[in-house]
Order: sequence, then structure tokens, then C-alpha cells
Amino acid sequence: MNRDSEKRAERIAVLVPAVLMFTLGLWGLDRGGMWRDEAVTFQVARRSMTQIWHLLGSVDAVHGLYYLLMHLVLAVHADEVVLRLPSVCGAAVAAGLVAALGTRLARPRVGLWAGLLYAITPMVGHYAQEGRSYALVAAGVAGATLLLVRAIRGGSWWPYGVVLALTCVLHEFAVLVLPAHACTLVLARVPGRVRRGWLCAAVGAVAVLLPLVLVSRGQAAQVAWLTTPDGRSVEDLLRQFTGPDRLVVGPYVALMVLGLRAPGPQSEVSLTAVALPLLVVPPALLMGVSQLQPLYDDRYVLYALAGAPLLAAAGAERLARALGRLRDDGAFGRLRAPEALSGMRASGALGRLRAPVARAPRAVPRRAGVLLGVLAVGGVLAVQLPLLQADRSAANRPDDLAADAAVVARRVRSGDPVLFLPSLERRAALAYPADFRGTRDVALRTPAAADGSLYGREVRAGELRRRLGRLASVWVVCEPSALQPSWTPWSRTEGAKLAVLNEEFVLREEYVSRGVTLRLYVRRAQRVPVSTSRPPGAGTETASGVSGSPSINVRTTR
Repeated sequence: MNRDSEKRAERIAVLVPAVLMFTLGLWGLDRGGMWRDEAVTFQVARRSMTQIWHLLGSVDAVHGLYYLLMHLVLAVHADEVVLRLPSVCGAAVAAGLVAALGTRLARPRVGLWAGLLYAITPMVGHYAQEGRSYALVAAGVAGATLLLVRAIRGGSWWPYGVVLALTCVLHEFAVLVLPAHACTLVLARVPGRVRRGWLCAAVGAVAVLLPLVLVSRGQAAQVAWLTTPDGRSVEDLLRQFTGPDRLVVGPYVALMVLGLRAPGPQSEVSLTAVALPLLVVPPALLMGVSQLQPLYDDRYVLYALAGAPLLAAAGAERLARALGRLRDDGAFGRLRAPEALSGMRASGALGRLRAPVARAPRAVPRRAGVLLGVLAVGGVLAVQLPLLQADRSAANRPDDLAADAAVVARRVRSGDPVLFLPSLERRAALAYPADFRGTRDVALRTPAAADGSLYGREVRAGELRRRLGRLASVWVVCEPSALQPSWTPWSRTEGAKLAVLNEEFVLREEYVSRGVTLRLYVRRAQRVPVSTSRPPGAGTETASGVSGSPSINVRTTR
């Protein structure tokens, strides 16, 4: 293959996975409502720069750069599709960069297979359609890793340091790729000048990140919900990285193991030296630290997934080479045997026969191997297509705030008082304010944007009691868990909400959505008959969590 053909093959190997990932990312992107994390991005990014800066001093500093980026994006047009588009672009870039790594470290067909495997992985597709930073972080880490390889081979270190620093500021847990890159240098046995260049770039990136780390340490309560990872967490992460369909996981892992022994180039960094630390080191470090203070969630190490398709593609390449050798020995061995036995120089007709014999096993397997690899990836895509399709539904997210807000819009009239229990349930009103237009937020003291918080500041317990004391009825937007007797209020104001509802109100109506429950409470002195009508097919259950409530029929909203 001449140089022009090789360059063309490299471009195709990088472009095809990127285009596939972009196409898969656009598929079903307009699934509808935001879930709670996306809603935070949406409502924060639509604030002014001053208000965003005010917020970062008290909460979500780890996402600060992402919010500033999304502020510029949503200024063009603010809706769910535009909110998710940067993640689609980030995932497409990451797929192309994974392919570029495979191409640079092995050959174009290895890069093509690796990029395609990355693009069809359900975990990648999930975060490609999420209005959060994780797909962009994965692209940044893949780009930094490619620049690391280039720097090891004689390139400049400053592009590596800049990309790494920006990626770490985009999400601080991306800094865990630094130990992975250090392991790459050890495995590659690079000379001292390369180690010194990397160390300078790494120190610069850490210096840029350090102020963010100091601020975010004071906001650690935000991740108090995380639990200590265990063996099940490792198994789940492996399935997410390689499947998760069982028909895929086994062969995928087998190819990865085979890829560990794939031969690499001499005297320079190999694919295994790059992919293995990237895959293993960041998750292992975060899980290890989380034994002391839980910080682990699989999305925080999404970028490490890139190591899995690289190793699997290297394993597929080794398998293809082995099959090629077997074919050569079987199909062409008989033609070569007389030459080996005679010990004579080939000439004349024998020489003319020998030339094509030497070329045939090289030309055919190259094209056939690429095609077979692409067909194998297509088979994996076919197996996992139901998972990818299911992920395009809003029902596959923890909640759907658009559906929750629509329940309120259908039932609550302009001027009606609304109480959020707990205050976090105000997120639906912040994400979809039109559905709450005209309602009165009983507990709110300072709106979220002005307060520099995510959900606003509520009045003290005494003031809340006085406000509720003047109401004949109140709508309560509540999280289902807050209705359980085991739920513990985390503030005196939250406790006052439950106490006043228990003491002074009775339940009249209830509408249940997947992520929220809407209840109408009326004052005991004005008790009215409980509504028993319900739409056909609606479920029925007994209200609980607030004492003194009569048994009612629940109107279930789908």
C-alpha cells in the first residue's frame, strides 16, 4: 500500500465511527422530557454569567466549565434537543479519536473496529444523549491520550497539557487518567527526556485543577448519596463497558484478553501499553478511594471505556493474523514445499509461479479481514439494538420532569398555592416554568437564581406555618419517598411541612405520575367528600405518610 492509499485508509477508519456515533446519537434525541440531572444543566445554564458564578461558590463547582459552555449553547435556542447536542458531538469526536488511537498504535483496520465498537456500546449511547458533561469528558481524555502517544513519539507536550487541563476542569475526576498515562510510560520504557516532558505537562494540568479541587471539597455533601463500591460494582462496570448483553460480553472479554498479547511495535509505545492502563487504572483508583469516602459512580469513569474496544480490536487483529497464517500454511504450503526440498533457485515457470504465491496471502486477507470485522461489529449492533432503542425513551431515565410538570398544568389553576415536599421537587417548576405559571410557591423565600442555589431558599419553619395557616387548600408536589413513614426530613422547614399537613389538613385528591405525586389538601374545618372518580384503567391505592388521611382512590397519570 502506497502512502496516499494508507492516508486514505486512516481517514476512513477515523471518519466512519465518528459518523456512525453521530447518527446513533441523533436517533431519538427528541425523546421528550428532561430528567433531574439534565434539568439542573438546563436551568443553571440559562442564568446570567454572574448568577452562574454565584452558584458555583456554594454548589456544583465541579460542573462549572460545563455550565458556562452550555450557557453559550442554550443562548442560541433553549430546548431538550439543543441541550443534548453537545454530548452527541462529544461522543462522535470520542469515537473518532478511539479509532485514531487504534490506527496510530496498530493499523487502520484495528482503529476502524475499535471506533465502531465504541460507537455501538450502549453505555456510550446513553451518555451521548444526556445533557451532562460525561461524553465531552470522554472525548477530552481520548484526545489527551492521542496527544500523549504523539508526544512520546517526538511531538510537543504543550498540546497534551492544555487538553488534559481543560478536560480535568470539565470534570475533576478526569485527573485519574494521569496515573494511567504514567503506567503507559512505564510499560513503554520511554527515555528520561520523555518522562520529564510528561511530568511537566502533568504538573501544569494539576496546578490548573487545584483551585477547583479546593472549592469542590467543601461541596462534598452533594455526593453523600453515593455508596461504597464492591465486587458487584466491578462486575456491573465490566458489563457496561463490554455489553451489557450476555451474548456480547463473553466474546468481547475473550478478544480483550487476546489483545493483551498482541504484538506491538518495537522501541515505541504499544496499543496494550495505552489501552490497558486507560481501562483499568481510573476505575480501580476511584473504587479504592471510595472504600474510605464513597465517590464512585460508573459515569465518572466513562472515559476509561475507550480502553475496552481498543483491546478487543487488537485481539481481533491477532486472531485475523493467526487465521491468515493457517490459511497460508494450508493453501500455499504445498506449492512452496518442492522449492524447500529442491534447494534450487526458482527460475523460469517456477519463478513466475512463486511471485503470485507470495503476494496472494497478503492482499486478500487485508480486505476480507476488514469486511469480516465490520460484519462482526454489525452483528454486535444487531444484538444490542433493543437496548439502544429502549434507551431512546424517557421512561428509561430515573424520572421525566416534563410529564410531572404536565400533571400540575392539567390540575392546578392559576393563583393556587403549591407546596414542594421536599424542596428538591421544585426542579420540575424550574425546568418547565410555563406549566407552573400563575401558581403561588408557598414556602419559597428567595428564587434559585437570586439565591445562588439550585432550588431556591425557603422560609423558616415558623413563617411557613403562618403562611399555611392562611390557606383553605394547598396543592403538594411531593416525591413518592417523602410519603413513606420512614422518610426523615432534613430540615426544620421540611418537618414543618409534614407537621402542618398532618395537623391542619386532610387529603382530598391524589394524582400519581412516575416520578412525582400531586396531592390536594383541604383544611379540616372545610372537609369535603373525597373524590372517588378515576379514569378507566387507573390504578388504586391507599394514601399513606400523612396521618388522618381518609382512604382514597388514586388517579394515576400516565
